[in-house]
Amino acid sequence: MDAEVIIAGAGPNGLMLAIELRLAGVQPLVLERLPEPNSTPRANGLVGQVVRMLDRRGLYERLAGTPGPPQPQPAYIFGAMELPLEAIEDNPVYMLPVPQVRVEAVLRERALELGAEIRQGHELSGLSQDADSVTVEVTGPSGVYELRTRYLVGADGGHSLTRKLAGIDFPGVTNDRMVSRTASALVPAELIDPETGALVVPGYGVIPPFMHHRTERGMFVFAPFPGRQAVSTGEWDDPGDAGEMTFEELQASADRVLGVHVPLTPPEGDGPRLLRRLVGGNSRLADRYREGRVLLVGDAAHVHSAMGGPGLNLGLQDAINLGWKLAAEVKGTAPAGLLDTYESERRPVGERVVMQTQAQTALIAPGNEVTALRQLFAELLTEPRNVQRIADLITGADIRYHPGAHPLVGRWAPDLTVEGATSASSSVASARALSSPATALGPSSPATTPAPASSATAAAHSSPVRVRLAELMRAGRPLLLDLTPVGAFAATAVPDQVDVITGRSDRQIALLIRPDGYVAWAAEQDGIAEQDGLRDALATWFQARPLTSATR
Repeated sequence: MDAEVIIAGAGPNGLMLAIELRLAGVQPLVLERLPEPNSTPRANGLVGQVVRMLDRRGLYERLAGTPGPPQPQPAYIFGAMELPLEAIEDNPVYMLPVPQVRVEAVLRERALELGAEIRQGHELSGLSQDADSVTVEVTGPSGVYELRTRYLVGADGGHSLTRKLAGIDFPGVTNDRMVSRTASALVPAELIDPETGALVVPGYGVIPPFMHHRTERGMFVFAPFPGRQAVSTGEWDDPGDAGEMTFEELQASADRVLGVHVPLTPPEGDGPRLLRRLVGGNSRLADRYREGRVLLVGDAAHVHSAMGGPGLNLGLQDAINLGWKLAAEVKGTAPAGLLDTYESERRPVGERVVMQTQAQTALIAPGNEVTALRQLFAELLTEPRNVQRIADLITGADIRYHPGAHPLVGRWAPDLTVEGATSASSSVASARALSSPATALGPSSPATTPAPASSATAAAHSSPVRVRLAELMRAGRPLLLDLTPVGAFAATAVPDQVDVITGRSDRQIALLIRPDGYVAWAAEQDGIAEQDGLRDALATWFQARPLTSATR
């Protein structure tokens, strides 16, 4: 094999998958058709469970530029309607307002640190597969060549060639009613409220920052990011302008949507600057995420409206869900059917994102009927339980994979703080610290530095008093966390790749946590049923063969 796994596409999802594979000890090769990293402004940040997941990989502080864990937001939006998040008990809305260009740069840096190989200017152009491998045709600067790999993953966007060559259908709907225009744009400083950042438009009123603002004529968004501003409009049943978009086109659209003139000027200085018109939109979902040894992640598997910013939350969690499972398959340690759970777990999540973004798009459309619907919806949002349900939906906090006997099984592991954390697994006693980076590799260099085996032990020893669960999961390994008074579950025989940590916490509980942060098993008391449940969960998720009485 030329590579254990080939990833087509070096966007955020492909790079995240490369990181996960390296953490699990598998060597990926990432192919990217662009000769240089993409500097075009795109998404403006991350929202949802993925923000906390990046914290669990030690990437949150790198991206945020500030110390400490992420904090929930006091408010957010759904269909251009404010969600009063301070009214709910468990706020799952975490944000990281970092441009996608920066996200990609940090993920690329981390992937290279871990020894991933990235070939810029090398594009997937063909593929064939048999029972044991995939042969990939690549077009690069020096011509066409072939590579052979165990698995190919398409992270090559909504127009994925990987998906098309694999014969995977992409059903859905196209809605061509809406034209959206977005540009880097400045508004006069005197129109911006210095305390709230809101745009105060004479003759119209206040437009809150960073929120979709609906009028009877369309939609308007004002986004005053640090050091830059952006304005976006949306209009329905507008044939749009021909040719390349101009700044004057954005100005005219903003005036129509608001019904008054708001003066906009293009920013000065070097770019890149955003100036984009999109006509219509697609809501599509691949009919399957896998065809033999070819798999899909991110936009290659699903496209949808950008309402609410769910794209990177969905795609990056695809990559994190797939990474440890694909690595186990490549290394021969996967239980039967493990790789199939990627589609069975993630495709329903994609369906829900398509559903909720279509619902949000309907809520921002013009018309008296929509206005009436929004009035009713606003009444529903006065009930905290309804706000909680929508907040859970848009962030992915409502995900529950494979429910079990305990209510936490299948759900996101709670953000616990552990006191006196101690490693109870001999398999990780000699593991290197995760902070030891591999050498950054060139386009054709083989990886020579294996991924770190564990960070749970390092975190436990480096912070003996208090350590967050996020710090115990930096290496992307399964974790048996026993916080019960006697630590009875920590003595259970576990596969080599599972770290075992004991300690104390406000909650006396034992958790078996998957590398993607979801609970595979949980118990709050020791008993025969609980011990058997733990052994079954270990066998289901992490053991290539069932544990026998001898290994128990």
